[in-house]
Amino acid sequence: MTAHVVKVTRRGQTTIPKELREKYGIKEGDDLMIEDIDGRLVIRRVPKLQDLAGTDSDSDEAEAVKKEVEKMREEY
Repeated sequence: MTAHVVKVTRRGQTTIPKELREKYGIKEGDDLMIEDIDGRLVIRRVPKLQDLAGTDSDSDEAEAVKKEVEKMREEY
């Protein structure tokens, strides 16, 4: 496990270290989910529809994934 200390700006923003962005494939514009689990903040990358269902965003599978992502966002 690697630990990094980051600062939070007055606007509530922080920077994910480059090493971790590269390791987890996080790019500008990606959506991340932050959860409070047992008193810890857990950050997870929200997969893009194309990653989960291929490039055919009109397929039934893509629609199901889209609904699941929307549900996750609403719960957040």
